[in-house]
Amino acid sequence: MSAVNGKGTRRQHTAEIKARVALAAIKGDRPVNEIAVMYGVHPTMIAKWKKQALQELPQVFANRRSALVRAQEDLTGSLYQEIGRLKVELDWLKKKAETWA
Repeated sequence: MSAVNGKGTRRQHTAEIKARVALAAIKGDRPVNEIAVMYGVHPTMIAKWKKQALQELPQVFANRRSALVRAQEDLTGSLYQEIGRLKVELDWLKKKAETWA
């Protein structure tokens, strides 16, 4: 028996629903069968989504950290460019000031 709706086609679940179901299963407050009835999802799918969530959870934090590192590197690079530009301007102004004095 496949997971089909009244029209004979497979149901598509949004990522948000999958996340809620997986989180409920991870919490373990309720039995999987109860969660299955609450969300209208087969217990096998709940186990699959829970396993997928647990496997991909470390990546959530890794991607966040790498995004922060990238943002920091971008900021540092732009600040070094600004420092270089200002140093060139300062050197030019010092030369001009010497010629005027």
